Amino acid sequence: MSLDPRGPRFSAGLTTIVFVVVLLTGNGWLALAQAAVFAIGAYDPRLTPYGLLYRYAVAPRLGPPAEREDGAPVRFAQAVGLAFAVLTVVGYLSGTTALGVVGASFALVAAFLNAVFGLCLGCEAYLLIKRLRTA
Repeated sequence: MSLDPRGPRFSAGLTTIVFVVVLLTGNGWLALAQAAVFAIGAYDPRLTPYGLLYRYAVAPRLGPPAEREDGAPVRFAQAVGLAFAVLTVVGYLSGTTALGVVGASFALVAAFLNAVFGLCLGCEAYLLIKRLRTA
């Protein structure tokens, strides 16, 4: 699977907004919705609501991408995001607010770095793990 690299960055921008709202409101249910988005993205990032919005509403206005990227690192990054989102959900919905804040903060930083700078921490971790396994 290959992806338009602008799609994951678009998704990261929306994810950033979601986690800012989660941190401001302490809404564990919104974090659960984001966890569902991550779960879909771990299977296929093109099928997430954000990916579909990008594909049908944004991408046609941008034109074709200059290059495409492998989907495996993005899928791994979505799985890592899912782990942090689940941590956030468990924290907020169980009343352990500090745990929710920590999970949401880590997810927010990762999403922000991807959206603004194109630095996908999960993708970089995937590539590092892949290099270490072949070495």
